[in-house]
Amino acid sequence: MKLSAPRIRAARTAAALAALVVATACAPQTSDNSSSGKDEKSGTLRVWLFQEVGNKPKEKVVDAAVAAFEKAHKGARVNIEYIPVETRAQRIKAAFNDPKSAPDVIEYGNTDTAGYVKDGGLADISGEFAAWDEAKDTDPTARQSVTMDGKVYGAPYFVGVRALYYRTDVFKELDLTVPKTQAELAETARRIHAAKPDLYGLAVGGAYTYGAMPFIWANGGELAQGKGGSYASVIDSAEARKGIKAYTSLFGDTNCPAAKCAGMGGNDTVTAFASGKAAMAIGGDFSHAAVEAGTVKGRYAVVPLPGVKAGSVAPAFAGGNNLGVLKSTAHRTLAVDLMEQLASKKTQSELFDAMGFLPTYTDVREQVADREPFVAPFVKTLASGARFVPASPAWAQIDASLVLPTMFQEIVSGKKDVAKASADAAKKMNDAFSSAG
Repeated sequence: MKLSAPRIRAARTAAALAALVVATACAPQTSDNSSSGKDEKSGTLRVWLFQEVGNKPKEKVVDAAVAAFEKAHKGARVNIEYIPVETRAQRIKAAFNDPKSAPDVIEYGNTDTAGYVKDGGLADISGEFAAWDEAKDTDPTARQSVTMDGKVYGAPYFVGVRALYYRTDVFKELDLTVPKTQAELAETARRIHAAKPDLYGLAVGGAYTYGAMPFIWANGGELAQGKGGSYASVIDSAEARKGIKAYTSLFGDTNCPAAKCAGMGGNDTVTAFASGKAAMAIGGDFSHAAVEAGTVKGRYAVVPLPGVKAGSVAPAFAGGNNLGVLKSTAHRTLAVDLMEQLASKKTQSELFDAMGFLPTYTDVREQVADREPFVAPFVKTLASGARFVPASPAWAQIDASLVLPTMFQEIVSGKKDVAKASADAAKKMNDAFSSAG
């Protein structure tokens, strides 16, 4: 999760955003979360879901799903608690360490999966997931976010990706065409800033990890590769360095001055666009409401972020959240059934209508895209092949210690060149991978 983490509710001005950004949570170091060995078929199930900004629409959808579950499971009751996203790490750590007070089902950020699995907090539901008819339509990247070492530890709940927002009025005034490659994107950004010095051509941020990743992936680079059951960083490979150079070249007086943009994150870049200070920005489907509430309403459009070759789409990070069953539950069968109800096609479609969360099912996503045209570029981006972070518990440490933002900022500030900064970042990543085992 949004970091990118990310939360995905756009009303937070970009979620997490982002970030949602899909934010990372710290997995507990020790726990007492062995299976209860029980599978009671009645009683009360406890569920922890994330509290959203403007939570009432989410509550309405969840309440309907719970009512359907309780109707189908006589003797079962469900208690939903909405917990703050910011303190979820501490709450879930306590739950893992104290099964007696733990919930049966939790919502969690998709970048947290590996850490929670390593800690032993989530139940392996591979068999139930394989037998669940709707699961066959789950987007492959979303499925990856609940999978560790071939085993499934939850159900994808929603997904979010980023695309290119651009000002239609500025493009018309300057007689510009929508960029079809990343080289054209950079050139267009420079032309806009030259003609309108008060505008960033393309708002970029030195702390915007998930906005930078598509440049690395589009140039053939990767963050890390599997090695001996773990991971090894390849952020310093020739391909990755090419992508890093492409992204960091967007900082400077010809587009987004480093003094102002080096410290910006994803929320900052979307806010710059929504407030009319940028002609382009890389934002999520979850950014739509924030942009609509800004001064550029009615004067913008969205297209997939272009790749290196004309007609290609740059791979985007697939952020979002999952639902999981705790290993310590005394109601395993009921808990899995409830998880499936909350993550069903019907519920995800209703969550999209209520909150704007993109469904994780490919067929449902196509349906909502037909209803809401603004979703189309994001659906196309997902269909073109979104990517995920390394499925390692080390990722939370790498993300929290700002390894990649530090690398970008060192480059755009002139403190280090791409080779040195990426080599240092690779070492930090490998230290984290080694410590995670």
